[in-house]
Amino acid sequence: MYVIRFSDHTLLKLEILKAHGLPLDMELTQNVIAKPEQLMKGYHGRKIAQKGLDLNHVLRVVYEEHHDEIVVITFYPGRRERYDKD
Repeated sequence: MYVIRFSDHTLLKLEILKAHGLPLDMELTQNVIAKPEQLMKGYHGRKIAQKGLDLNHVLRVVYEEHHDEIVVITFYPGRRERYDKD
């Protein structure tokens, strides 16, 4: 089992999005990594996990897997129509 660590950028982004009324937290981000609806390859060996937030939006989490931990690099909400693949 991996330990999940959040980058400083990720922690700051959580606070900024909460201030704008988006109900995102570390638990939700961890859930996207643990049970993604889609998992894609990103740049530099990173992975992108994606899961629906509602009918129109998804949450995408960019992370790296290391020997004994997962490091969340960033995350972002997006429109389902842009990121959903059949």
